[in-house]
Amino acid sequence: MKTNGARILESLGIAFEVREYEVDPNDLSALTVAKKIDMPAEQVFKTLLTTGGPGVYLFAVVPGDAELDFKKLARAAGLRKTEMVSLKDVQPLTGYIRGGVTVFGAKKAYPVFVDETAILFDRISVSAGARGVQIVLSPDDYLRAAEAQTADITKDIKKTSGAPGLVRRGGETWESTKSDSEGHAG
Repeated sequence: MKTNGARILESLGIAFEVREYEVDPNDLSALTVAKKIDMPAEQVFKTLLTTGGPGVYLFAVVPGDAELDFKKLARAAGLRKTEMVSLKDVQPLTGYIRGGVTVFGAKKAYPVFVDETAILFDRISVSAGARGVQIVLSPDDYLRAAEAQTADITKDIKKTSGAPGLVRRGGETWESTKSDSEGHAG
């Protein structure tokens, strides 16, 4: 399937691979997408539209196995605070529906912040701009094409020995730390 994301990357001469998968509209999670395209969740990045206040929007691109830290994103963007855009506003602002949001070809070129872990991998996956279609490419090419900057924008995790409540990242076991924004946007 040829999407806006694929067209834009082609126009920039960037090499990429398209991976299509069957969509379950009741499960659009990045973890499910990762399984369906046979990639580790930490290499499948989800694109989130956030706001820093009226008329201020930015994309946050984070690993599928991580959670966005709104305070860190605000600091990286030089804003007082950030929060998720209401789901009803995502399509009018980007032109894309939930599960198919990409920075490529969005209605406006909002600033893009990509979690710094992206550069740890040879290849990452991002939405191609339609549900059921992912683009796999090098992180450097993605950052260049998206005119993005990297920053530490995910919730902190600390290495642990194997206690309950653990998260797997990059082949190691980590324990998620809680922050006051846990469980809500903002």
